[in-house]
Amino acid sequence: MRQRGFLYEENSMPYVNIRITKDGATKEQKAKLIKGVTDLLVETLGKNPATTVVTIDEVETENWGIGGVPVSELRKQAKKK
Repeated sequence: MRQRGFLYEENSMPYVNIRITKDGATKEQKAKLIKGVTDLLVETLGKNPATTVVTIDEVETENWGIGGVPVSELRKQAKKK
């Protein structure tokens, strides 16, 4: 089966989704995450880096909760201590 100019084999195209809070990572750090995850899949599973997809979703801290409390509130509490 051909798809968009390259051979497509079932399960040959890994997809990794990373979710982080929006306020922390720089452009350079995100590039390093993408490269590092791709390299790990190549080294560990023998995946083709040209067909490895890595996405990063950045979530607002008020939309990310831990222990029933939004991260934005947890960080405010930590600053007060």
